[in-house]
Amino acid sequence: MKEPTKRIAIYPGTFDPITNGHLDIVRRASELFDEVIVALARNSQKSPVFSEPERLELVIRAIAEACPECTNIRADAFQGLLVDYAQTRGARAIVRGLRALSDFEYEFQMALMNRKLAEGITTVFLMPNERYTYLNSTIVRELARNGKDVGDFVPRAVSEALRDKFEPKFH
Repeated sequence: MKEPTKRIAIYPGTFDPITNGHLDIVRRASELFDEVIVALARNSQKSPVFSEPERLELVIRAIAEACPECTNIRADAFQGLLVDYAQTRGARAIVRGLRALSDFEYEFQMALMNRKLAEGITTVFLMPNERYTYLNSTIVRELARNGKDVGDFVPRAVSEALRDKFEPKFH
């Protein structure tokens, strides 16, 4: 009898920073798949506030804080095409969050291209909890940059890191 194949999913993003909306998607993906890899994308088109090692550490701390019982989630970083990375990890799925209709067109195009490049990898779209539909990393960064408390939108570790990053501006 053939052993069942482990169902591995990749949840990619820049995660600058990871938010409660991201964590909601990760938590739910962990219930659907045997392993979920939160994959930090190196994007040369973006200038992140946090360095790659800082973002990776924040992702690890945020997952531990938000979902300590989720033992099937791990964090990693990658460069290059997502489908190539997914294939090297033996993933069968790419998880993407859809907050609003405006996300759909771009995500749909990416899903079709990824399927063309790697037919064995399926894109799975998950809707976040409705309380996170307006939330994204850009909004969180802008609030923090302007001295606002972001504790309702991100885990404590991320809130503290944002405060440390931007607080000197206000003194």
